[in-house]
Amino acid sequence: MAKLTTFTDEAKIAFDTLMERTGSLVTPSLRLGVTGLSRAGKTVFITSLVHNLTQGGRMPLFEAHATGRIARAYLQPQPDDAVPRFQYEDHLAALVKDRIWPDSTRAISELRLTIEYQSASSWGRMLSAGKLSIDIVDYPGEWLLDLPLLGKSYSEFSRDSFALANETAHLGFAENWLREAATVDALAPADEMTAQRLARSFTDYLRAGKSDEQALSTLPPGRFLMPGDLEGSPALTFAPLPDLPDGSFKSGSLAAMMERRYESYKTHVVKPFFREHIARLDRQIVLVDAMQAINAGGGAVRDLERALTEILACFRAGRSNMLTGLIQKRIGRILIAATKADHLHHESHNRLEAIVRRLVDRAAKNADMSGAEIDVLAMAAVRATREATVNQNGDTLPVIVGTPLKGEVIDGEVFDGETETAIFPGDLPQNAQAIFEQPEFSPQDRAREAPIRFVRFRPPHIKADLDGIHLSLPHIRLDRAMQFLLGDRLA
Repeated sequence: MAKLTTFTDEAKIAFDTLMERTGSLVTPSLRLGVTGLSRAGKTVFITSLVHNLTQGGRMPLFEAHATGRIARAYLQPQPDDAVPRFQYEDHLAALVKDRIWPDSTRAISELRLTIEYQSASSWGRMLSAGKLSIDIVDYPGEWLLDLPLLGKSYSEFSRDSFALANETAHLGFAENWLREAATVDALAPADEMTAQRLARSFTDYLRAGKSDEQALSTLPPGRFLMPGDLEGSPALTFAPLPDLPDGSFKSGSLAAMMERRYESYKTHVVKPFFREHIARLDRQIVLVDAMQAINAGGGAVRDLERALTEILACFRAGRSNMLTGLIQKRIGRILIAATKADHLHHESHNRLEAIVRRLVDRAAKNADMSGAEIDVLAMAAVRATREATVNQNGDTLPVIVGTPLKGEVIDGEVFDGETETAIFPGDLPQNAQAIFEQPEFSPQDRAREAPIRFVRFRPPHIKADLDGIHLSLPHIRLDRAMQFLLGDRLA
């Protein structure tokens, strides 16, 4: 990551880290990054984590909670006043009261959760105040895919973008943008209308790749799909250009204007995001919706592998010692979580974990070599289904039972969002490599050829106790995730 930052960037990071470390001497804190590509379940994960801790959920694998050493957990004002607050209460109401999935992460947000606990050792009880503040930082994984751009010139970005668009998995929906770009002379005089037309066409291509049908992942720049308050700004009005000459571009040309805006995007969007957020993290969880890619075919799976490799390469993974830790943070633990495990019978969970391990194998080795701990698990932050068995033609099939979302279709039946049903979700292959070698599935063939019968379910009905307080959100292995990410700091 060093090549992506300048000396000035590193000096600012060191100063920010030193100030934060000084504050932590009084109030111990830990910054937990939560990311994942769109629809991976970031908002649901954070909401369930906070709810289960504050409401005393069932978490037998979270040691500090299971042994009764956590006295209480509660929300406090976050330390970063310039960052939007994660709207926990609204998201919880959507899940519990309305039984709808909350809105996806569109920008960065933050929430501080403070845990009061008793150390497991007498020595720890003497040295520790028994209080840890967890600053949960929620941000789109698509923004991480922008960080490698810091090491690329505009010409390199353009060449890489065209090479990607011409791959089999991208070509079908990149055609309009490729055709539009082919009509442009990069060395012609700069023209704002041409720049806007190309930027719109390029954005349409990126958006098409993120659809459920394509389920592709490697589609930078990430802010083009999640612009926030930058929408319409020149910093987001550029696009790759074909056949760029080597060297500098003629002043006043379209290529020169696009290059200037690309560099502005890196300076004013990408660099601050890395310096102010990524470089300050202590722990990280990356949520992965592998099943969506699996059902889209081998091209989408390989694209997800590339995206996860690039994402993990962006983190400053490793262990900090007492001296360097004062001015530079390292992410000591990284968890890769395959989400929506409740869409599969538990017999396939180990296979799902094996597939995700294969997806991040190369990047995980690099993180492990840095001294960081890395783990993979299959989980569901909110469990929307339960398991059962049915007899069919003399065979006993493992099924999952839940309420499909309104409009979901199973065997020609369109569901109304209120009717519960049981489905056999299918089996993942025992050999994880087989997923990477499967062919591309067209939308017409997907229902027949895809290994998983992917149905979207409503959140579960949460019962209330005698006082009207809703019970904690059910989950699959959320406690194991919390033990890995937080357990050592609560020992």
